[in-house]
Amino acid sequence: MTGHAATVDDRVYTALTAGAALIGPRGAGALELRGDDAPDFLQGQVSNDVEQIAAGSGVYAALLSPKGQMRADMRVLNTGESLLLLCVENQLPPIRQMIESFRIGFRFEVVDRGAESALLSLVGPGSRDLLAAVLGDLAAPGERENDNVTADHGLLAVTTLLGVDLLGPPKTLVTATAALTTAGAVTAGPEAYELARIERGVPRIGAEIDERTIPQEAGLNDRAVSFTKGCYVGQETVARLHYKGKPNRQLRGLVLEAPVAPGVPVTAADGRDLGRVGGVAVSPARGVIALAILRKEASPGDIVSADGVAGRVTEPGENV
Repeated sequence: MTGHAATVDDRVYTALTAGAALIGPRGAGALELRGDDAPDFLQGQVSNDVEQIAAGSGVYAALLSPKGQMRADMRVLNTGESLLLLCVENQLPPIRQMIESFRIGFRFEVVDRGAESALLSLVGPGSRDLLAAVLGDLAAPGERENDNVTADHGLLAVTTLLGVDLLGPPKTLVTATAALTTAGAVTAGPEAYELARIERGVPRIGAEIDERTIPQEAGLNDRAVSFTKGCYVGQETVARLHYKGKPNRQLRGLVLEAPVAPGVPVTAADGRDLGRVGGVAVSPARGVIALAILRKEASPGDIVSADGVAGRVTEPGENV
C-alpha cells in the first residue's frame, strides 16, 4: 500500500479493467434460512423486497436501526432451496442478533454456511465468460446483480457489480482457483478489489458507510430499498427522507493530488468541514481517487482539501 491507498501493478489493473482478476479465498458470512416462513420474517426486518425474489435471483438489502441508519448490509439470495444471507464476516453479529430477537412465531431453520465455506471473487468484465469457459455455461449466473446458480460440488456462483463471487468449500475453491488461473485469470490481493470498487463508485460499510449512515446518503436507495413493500425496521425515516426531503450528505468521488489515509477530514476552500475520506486507491489510469460521504454543499468540480492534500469532487465512479 502507498499512503494507505490500494495500489496494484499494471498486469492486475489490466485484468480488472479488461479481463478477470482472482481475489481470495477469504472468509464469508453466510446464513441459510430454510423454511416457508423465512421470506415473511425477513420482509419485516430488511429494507428490500424479499418476498418477490425468484429462484436464481436475489436482492441487496440493509439491516437498519429504528432511526433508519445502517447496522449491516447483505445479499439475500434465493438459491431455489432456501434463502441465503451473504455478508462480510464482521457484519454477522447484528444479523444474528436480529434473527434471534425477532424469530419467535416464525418457523424456519438457520444454518451457518460460513463455517464450512469461503468466498472467491472474480473481478473484471471478463469474469462471467471466463467462469463459463472453465465450469460450463450452466455454472455461470445471469447478468443482473445477485443472480445466482449452484454448480457442481456445492459451488454457488453469484453475479456482483464487479464480476462474480464463488461461495463453496475451501477445497473446491482451491481446485477452482487452479482452473481459473490456467484459463487466464490473474491472481490479485484485496487491494485490487478495493481499487475496483472505488473506481466503480461502490460504497462499503467500514469505509464510507458507518452506523450513522442512512441508505440515501450512500446512494443506495435504488439498490437496497423498496418503497412499495410493507413495513420494516427503519422504514419511516427512509421513506420520509425519500419523499419529503433531501439528505444533508451524499456519496461523492474525490480525485486527489497525493494519497491520504482513510478517515482524514475533507474541508471546503473556505475551511468548512465537509466530511471524512472513506476508501483511497491509486489508479494507474486515474491517479489517486477516493470515495467519501460529504455534506450536500460539496458539488462535482469543487476544489477541496483532504488533510492538506488538494483534491477535486466528482460524481462517484466518474471517469476522469
